[in-house]
Amino acid sequence: MMPWINSKLFFTSLIIIVALIGVGVGGTVHKVGDSSGWTMMGVDYQAWASSRTFQVGDSLVFEYNNELHDVTEVTTHDFELCYSSNPFARYQTGSDTVTLTKPGFQHFICGVPGHCDIGQKLGILVFPVSLGPVAAPVPGPVRSPSSSMSPSPSPLATSPTNAPQYQMGPSPL
Repeated sequence: MMPWINSKLFFTSLIIIVALIGVGVGGTVHKVGDSSGWTMMGVDYQAWASSRTFQVGDSLVFEYNNELHDVTEVTTHDFELCYSSNPFARYQTGSDTVTLTKPGFQHFICGVPGHCDIGQKLGILVFPVSLGPVAAPVPGPVRSPSSSMSPSPSPLATSPTNAPQYQMGPSPL
């Protein structure tokens, strides 16, 4: 009996470790605007963002012509008004990667006058990291049949009254 308990504990620990390593490796890389990149023509960044989920650990890759554009991270208020004079950060290389480090709203605009006003702006909601579908409950201690004085209730005894009822008996054939 003891080797079975140890192997089950080992297996459970292994699942937890794999889940944690998977989270720590890094998140999804999102190329802003897909093949169009960061531009003021032909991309609806709100629609682009609405088809994705962003979480802490993900990265945004902004690719653009740095002679014509920049990436300016701003407050919600400055985002709504397209103000770029008091940014959290400004990126100007033409190929910038921004790692999402905290949950909440993040806002990016092009700081070149007029570009944000015609739609070169991206607002996203960043979710906290989750273990996702890999997470599993950790089993409790294993009890031998002799350590229990009364039997556990059957799962069928607690089923809802509207559950299908099955009858045992002769087949209708």
